[in-house]
Amino acid sequence: MGGERSQPNWKNAQKRLDSGENAMALGRTIMALIACLITGPGVAEEAGTGRYADINGLNLYYEVHGDGEPLVLLHGAYCTIEICLTPFIPTLAETRMVIAPEMQGHGRTADISRPISYTDMAADVITLLDELGIERTDVIGYSMGGGVAIELAISHPDRVRRAVPISTSLSNAGIYPQLLEMIEAITPESFMGTPWHDAYISVAPNPEAFPELVSKLQALDVGFDGWSAESLSSSPVPMLFIIGDADIIKPEHAVEMFTLVGGGVPGDLVERPASQLAIIPGASHVGILQQGELVAQIAATFVSP
Repeated sequence: MGGERSQPNWKNAQKRLDSGENAMALGRTIMALIACLITGPGVAEEAGTGRYADINGLNLYYEVHGDGEPLVLLHGAYCTIEICLTPFIPTLAETRMVIAPEMQGHGRTADISRPISYTDMAADVITLLDELGIERTDVIGYSMGGGVAIELAISHPDRVRRAVPISTSLSNAGIYPQLLEMIEAITPESFMGTPWHDAYISVAPNPEAFPELVSKLQALDVGFDGWSAESLSSSPVPMLFIIGDADIIKPEHAVEMFTLVGGGVPGDLVERPASQLAIIPGASHVGILQQGELVAQIAATFVSP
């Protein structure tokens, strides 16, 4: 699709749901709209060094881009590095050594016999850091990767200097309910012909495992209990929450998360908090990737050593 890419029309999708069409039809509509968004003119790929590491039973694939202080960059659900992280890497790698793993069951990292959970994914990142001899790092994560960033900041605060969760909620209460209905009804066939499925089968060691990935990610999303307000507020790690103004994350939820880590104060009268909040105008959940350079610049400033 040439020219300017159109944004997915969540309002029209909601009308379809309200008119009685089932969540599966809504899912197909959203998948098609998102596919148009992603497959338009994109960002040129930044060459990196691909490697594998034996991590907690995984043969985990990761890439290293750039030089400097370490920065872990984490992708979203169903993504490969190319689909979700290419928009961010060039800007971040200008000043940092960007470490971008493909998580359990994603991309070039084959699945293993365990559920996909934020606890395990965070543990995999910590083990990778140990493997690389990195004591402490900044972490930036998009969508599911943002959830891993939150888990790292809460459960492993001694290993995280600063965290940037992008388009991520603290719990399912922060997500619009029609999206949760879509997730419950989604099937592997919903992805056929989309950039996610095409990217997966082009690099996955076991392309036939895609249905299992869908099943595990459904379980992760639908059964997501989230993190408590107390656990987030008790983390000493400064965080920058980034969402789009038309994201699947409710804007009031982003403000709530920001408030829990010290935000919501008059910065001209009292000391400004170490944590920050950014809402990207004109950006949906996937549209954040269209504005990857801007998002990366904002994140890079926050995590600047």
